[in-house]
Amino acid sequence: MSKDIESILRERILVLDGAMGTMLQQKGMMPGQCPELFGVEHPEILQEIHQQYADAGADIIETNTFGANRFKLAEYGLEDRVEEINSEAVRLARAAAKNKALVAGCIGPTGRLLRPMGNVDFDDLYEAFARQAAALEKAGADLISIETMTDIGEMRAALIAAQQTSRLPVIAHLTFEPGGRTMTGTDPLTAVVILGALQPLAMGANCSGGALELLPIIEVMARHTNGFVSVEPNAGLPRLVGDKTVFPAFPEEMAEHALRLKDAGANLIGGCCGTTPQHIQAIAAVLKGMPAPRRQAVQLRGFASRSQALLLGPDQPLAVIGERINPTARKKLAGDIKEGKMQLVVEEAKRQAGVASMLDVNMGVPGIDEAAAMNQAVAAIQAAVDIPLSLDSTNQQAIEEGLKSFVGRALINSTTGEDKSLDAVLPLAKKYGAAILGLCLDEKGIPDSAGGRLQVARKIYWRAREYGLRDEDIFIDCLVKTASAEQMQVMETLSAVRQVKEEIGAGTVLGISNVSHGLPARDILNSTFLAMAWAAGLDLPILNPFDQLMMDATRAASVLLNRDGHCAAFIDYYKDYNSGSLATGGVRDPICERCNIPDQIKAREAETTARNGANQPAVETAAGDGITARLQKAVLEGNSAIMEALIDEALQKGKPALEIVNQGLIPGIERAGELYEQKKYFLPQLMTAAEAMKKAFAFIKPFLSQDAAAQNNGTIVMATVEGDIHDIGKNIVIVMLENYGFKVVDLGKDVPADRILDAACQEDADIIGLSALMTTTMPRMRDVIEGVKSLNLKSRVMVGGAVLNQEYADQIGADAYSADARAAVKPAKQLMRLFIRRVK
Repeated sequence: MSKDIESILRERILVLDGAMGTMLQQKGMMPGQCPELFGVEHPEILQEIHQQYADAGADIIETNTFGANRFKLAEYGLEDRVEEINSEAVRLARAAAKNKALVAGCIGPTGRLLRPMGNVDFDDLYEAFARQAAALEKAGADLISIETMTDIGEMRAALIAAQQTSRLPVIAHLTFEPGGRTMTGTDPLTAVVILGALQPLAMGANCSGGALELLPIIEVMARHTNGFVSVEPNAGLPRLVGDKTVFPAFPEEMAEHALRLKDAGANLIGGCCGTTPQHIQAIAAVLKGMPAPRRQAVQLRGFASRSQALLLGPDQPLAVIGERINPTARKKLAGDIKEGKMQLVVEEAKRQAGVASMLDVNMGVPGIDEAAAMNQAVAAIQAAVDIPLSLDSTNQQAIEEGLKSFVGRALINSTTGEDKSLDAVLPLAKKYGAAILGLCLDEKGIPDSAGGRLQVARKIYWRAREYGLRDEDIFIDCLVKTASAEQMQVMETLSAVRQVKEEIGAGTVLGISNVSHGLPARDILNSTFLAMAWAAGLDLPILNPFDQLMMDATRAASVLLNRDGHCAAFIDYYKDYNSGSLATGGVRDPICERCNIPDQIKAREAETTARNGANQPAVETAAGDGITARLQKAVLEGNSAIMEALIDEALQKGKPALEIVNQGLIPGIERAGELYEQKKYFLPQLMTAAEAMKKAFAFIKPFLSQDAAAQNNGTIVMATVEGDIHDIGKNIVIVMLENYGFKVVDLGKDVPADRILDAACQEDADIIGLSALMTTTMPRMRDVIEGVKSLNLKSRVMVGGAVLNQEYADQIGADAYSADARAAVKPAKQLMRLFIRRVK
């Protein structure tokens, strides 16, 4: 191909190749062998496969390097051969392509999870992916395709590493579960907000079931991006036929689905598990000559956390940034930050998360390592609440550490119109996919006139655009001066906001409370000024979300600006408010409210917090002195830092240790599990709750009676079956089972059937838990089940894994099937009840 790939994609659909693992297995690769090493050691086989895909009509063939990062290669003792294996894989693909197809260097996941779910951080992942990307580029790859990422955090690290290390265009594919989210909770729209800001060549999805399962994912992505969209579905959902796992979709069926994916907006279409050259030939035949899909231009201005997006614009609800994570003039919060506890920081985040749309995070305490504090604070906040963040600092290192730690799309608060400031901040925004907040301030200070501030805003805007940022990445703060000192400047600020919106089109932010410094009745001034700013075109005010009058003004403005459809949110919030009176009949006195907010208004605020904060649902109040409810809440919120203190308090109050476990800890983890099933919690929240429970039980265990401490709900032997080196899901299941009182014996991964059976005998296991993530290793589960029967073991067998379903579990004779980590607890309990009844 002579043209660059972007030019081609503007003209027509490109066809990607199909499965590599499926083809290698057909050519003799055995389960448990390293696919990347097999390709290097059998170059004629690998080159033949590439040749078949190129001959079938694939415009892009992918290298056999899916697991060629140092973490995955270390599973085979090959971590020192990263460069060699990637280089040879590219060489073989290029030889087969013969200039008929482009060669994409394939990058897959590391098999690790970011802290606190796992044991790696951003820098660990970045280093591994950067090393692989550099090797792929040096060997001659035309582009990079990142695939099968189950966590947006790992995808983000891989994409940033590939972009920073190489000059190759990058395709970013996530993998989605049946509920339409990734394993760690990211939906397609949130993925577009995060990945779109990093500006890859294309984004999309692969694996994730068949084409029908991926169709709605691609529709959402294509509807919300101006970029290219890529998709690689499996050849249907796998089934067991005899001892073989087969994918049911015929080539003609895949071709038909390819047309539907094209209509949904896909620009690149290929296949994943189970697809062969025959499938790709059929897809290429129907897509031949198809023009590129035409989509309406969209501007997606917004931010995101790991599992929710915040969109801004005239068709979106009004949004606010909570300002309270700022140690200025707050001694207790400053002390919490200085000591590295972050307990008050997290409490402030939780309180604001139900009311504010986004949180500002400032670690400006004199004499501390601000960069380390920002990293720690961001990690602690996002482990506790799921909400976008604004990183507030003039310290470049602190901003970068926060951007590394935050899994999402953040706002950098801030830069100015000074060249030095722009030179420091713009590279960070571009690298990490963040938006910038530009202050209308330059070397001469803050201009007095709206026109002067507009001039500074123009400079910031054009410098950002020249650096590669998009319109939706640029926000301007026209700066609020205090009315007590510069009263005439108040209207200049609002005039500047209007001019920035009309002439530049950038987003706008204001720190509202600055207007009232030095004046009485500040809440009246603040709320009035906020209402005026909303009308002037403000996008995001930074404010105290617990200021009742400002939130009242915001809710009212939402109605009057047509940002609250059918006034639904306003009616819901004020349904007990009638003609200036509260539901109790009392007259609403604004002066009294400023001094002491009435209980009814406090109650309304608490209700709103609970209603809006779905990611931090309220915990049911337990009966008693309150300590039991606080224990439940701490587990539910994953607040490990206070578990020991709460348990110690409960013991001091005379609570028996077993009662603390049964009435405080277990209900908390049960509630977390229920919220996970309801899709109000996702894997990060579930895991932090489980870790809090684990820490609590370790602390209280010595206080339990000998019989209670020794008691367990059953013994489970867990293993990933032979030939399969994936164990993330298994490890998560183990954490959950241990929190429910099971004794779990973890045999690890790639475990032969005879070793699993031996362990079940030695441990007198009640349950054998088997995991598989590869379709080729699924049949090994049946080997274990047949071994249990032939040895007449008492053990029941429970199976799970991304490629399994209930039908497959039934076919192989498993006693139970688990779709995910939380779901594993219920069948384990049911199997134990059956076992107990059988023994009786």
